[in-house]
Amino acid sequence: MKNKKKHIDTRVVHAGVKPEPITGAVMTPIFASSTFAQKEPGKHSGYEYGRSQNPTRDALEGSLANLENGLKAFVFSSGLAAQSAVLEMLKPGDHIIAFDDLYGGTFRLLEEIKSKSSNLEISYVDYNKVDLNKIIKNNTKLIWIETPTNPLLKITDLKKIATIAKKHKVLTICDNTFASPINQKPLDLGIDIVNHSTTKYINGHSDIIGGALIIGKNKKLADKIAFIQNSVGAIPSPFDCFLILRAVKTLSLRMKQHNYNGLKVAKYLEKHKKIIKVVYPGLTTHSQHKIAKKQMDGYGAVVTFFHKGNLKEIKRFMQNLKIFTIAESLGGVESLIESPALMTHAYVNTKAGQLTPIPENLIRISVGIEHVDDLIEDLKQAL
Repeated sequence: MKNKKKHIDTRVVHAGVKPEPITGAVMTPIFASSTFAQKEPGKHSGYEYGRSQNPTRDALEGSLANLENGLKAFVFSSGLAAQSAVLEMLKPGDHIIAFDDLYGGTFRLLEEIKSKSSNLEISYVDYNKVDLNKIIKNNTKLIWIETPTNPLLKITDLKKIATIAKKHKVLTICDNTFASPINQKPLDLGIDIVNHSTTKYINGHSDIIGGALIIGKNKKLADKIAFIQNSVGAIPSPFDCFLILRAVKTLSLRMKQHNYNGLKVAKYLEKHKKIIKVVYPGLTTHSQHKIAKKQMDGYGAVVTFFHKGNLKEIKRFMQNLKIFTIAESLGGVESLIESPALMTHAYVNTKAGQLTPIPENLIRISVGIEHVDDLIEDLKQAL
């Protein structure tokens, strides 16, 4: 029975991992070596230099490739380092179509770095409101997707976009961080590259920074990314790889609790008199709920809502919370809350006229795996 045919609950525990051949260690050790001995000049046992290969990193990459049903995975020192590696494949003058709602760091990478250093042309659109066939140009080389998006939790039809992109011979990348491989598998829907900030759900313990790319069936594409990963060298340490690989083993369990808590909290907030609107893909009131239901196996634990109060009242509400911590990031076992306009997406609001500004009354919460009754009670007392 092949690994990819086993249940995802089994694969998170075993995929990519084999007993270490010399000692028989069941868990992949931390191979903290920058270089490896060669039997003779130019002949090694598969490992020659720590930037190029590392056994701990290989195990993590094997695990992530398996979980996303991909050909090959590549891990990086951060999610943005992984995204940058994809952009390194493009040439000056190439055109990218991107979602109009993206993680603030991705916007910054595209707008302030790559559009200037690499002369890339970028169009931001709402995939649910445009005809991609009319936007794709002769120099369009990449379609950039988040679903759910950050922070507005927009959902878009991955299979539909993949079909259009293939017709025009354009590559697609989907940032799958918010969903995780447990809730969504973009490669199965025709997407070429999956991107993760492994900092978030995949690691899930708020103690490392990391990123990953997983390639579908395109070996030439995998070879390009492998070359860039080795040439640029933005790789994670063996210790970070070990921690992420360790965390992956509970990913399925954690996501079940995240999904359960996220929906419960969203339904509670939806009924509260101080909340104008709640945005969560699992709610039937979400404008793309039907798409989410079709392509997702769970809706995650990021909930966005609009508070009726002014900024002063919103700050007071957030500071009154006892369990939720005011902090950037998401996907950890602990519950977090943030103001995107003041924190993760502050950069977006400096680009008035180019990017859609983030409202000050927008709040994003990352619901952890604590008991949901305690979380709701905390929100209740603070509100």
